Amino acid sequence: MTGDDARIDAALGALYDREQTDGGRRSGGSRAGGLGRSRPGVVRWLGDIRTYFPKPIVQVLQRDAVERLDLRQMLLEPELLDAVEPDIGLVTMLVELNRVLPDETRASARQVIARVLADVEARLSDQTRQAVRGALARATRTRRPRPGDIDWPRTIQANLRHWLPEHSTLVPEQLIGHGRRQQSLARDVVIAVDQSGSMADSVVYASLFAGVLAQLPTLRTTFLAFDTSITDLTPFLHDPVEVLFGVQLGGGTDIAGVLAHCSRVIERPRRSVLFLISDLFEGGNGTVMRQRVGELIHSGVTVVVLLALSDEGTPAHDHEHAAALAALGATVMSTTPDGFPEILARSLERT
Repeated sequence: MTGDDARIDAALGALYDREQTDGGRRSGGSRAGGLGRSRPGVVRWLGDIRTYFPKPIVQVLQRDAVERLDLRQMLLEPELLDAVEPDIGLVTMLVELNRVLPDETRASARQVIARVLADVEARLSDQTRQAVRGALARATRTRRPRPGDIDWPRTIQANLRHWLPEHSTLVPEQLIGHGRRQQSLARDVVIAVDQSGSMADSVVYASLFAGVLAQLPTLRTTFLAFDTSITDLTPFLHDPVEVLFGVQLGGGTDIAGVLAHCSRVIERPRRSVLFLISDLFEGGNGTVMRQRVGELIHSGVTVVVLLALSDEGTPAHDHEHAAALAALGATVMSTTPDGFPEILARSLERT
C-alpha cells in the first residue's frame, strides 16, 4: 500500500496491531509502530485519524486507545486534550478525573465539556421544552374552555358520533380545551442521580436535562447527586459544566438516605415528580429504601426510577429491587436521552 492507504493502515496498526508489554511498548511482529506513551506521537496519531476518518469513527478509535494504551494520565495534559475529538465518553472521563486535573488542564477540560454539552443541548432542549409545555397544557384540559382555548382536533374526535350527514355538519356537544396557562409554579421536579462509577454517563445527561428544566418558569427543579452523602447542585444548574465539576464519581451508594432527603425537600407531593436515576445496587438498607419509595408514592409523589439515562442498552441493575419498586407503583425503566422528554411528559401529566 502507498499514499493515504498506507497512512490509514499505519494509524490503525499503531492501535490494533500490537501486544501490550509492561512498558507500554509494542512487541511481536506487527506492521506499525506503537503509540507507547510518547505525547508527540499520540498527538500526531490523533491528527491522522481525524484526517482519514469521520467523526463517529474517530471517537471509537479514541475510546479504544484510552482502554488499550492506558492514556488516562496523558489526558491530564492540555496539549493532548486539545487534540482529542470531544464526545460524551470523553466528558465522562474528565468528570471522573476532575479531582486530579492540574490547573493548566482544567481550563481546557471545561472548554471540552462545554462544547459537548452545547451540542447535546442543541439536540434535546427544544424537544424537552415542548414536551413539558404540552404535558402541562394537557394536564389543565377543561370541558368548559373559552373560545380561544378550544382544542379542535380533540373536540372533533370526541364528537364524531354527532356527525349529521344530511347537513354535512358535526354537532360539538362536548368541547375540549386547555385551561389558561398558570403563571405560578405548576410542578416540582426532583432529580436524584447516583454518582457511583457505573452511572457516569447517566450523571452527565441528568445534569444537562436538569439545567434545561431549571430554565422553565413553570417548573421548580431540584438536582441532587448522591453516593453515601448528598450534594445539592441546584444552585449551579445555570451552568451544567459547573454541575459536573461538583460531581464526585465513585464511592458507595445510599439510596435510602437520598430518599429521606427527597421527602424533606418535596413540599407539594401531588404536584411533584421524583426521578431516581440509579442501578439500585443499594449499599445501605434495601428494606428501608423500598419503604421510603412506598411512602413517597402513598403521599402522592410520582416516582420514576431510571436504571440508566444513557446511549447504552439495558444496564446491569438489581432486578429484585427493580421489581419491588415497580410493585409499589413506581415506574421503573431505562431510557436513552432522546427518549427522556416523552417519559418526562407522561410523568408530568400524571401529577
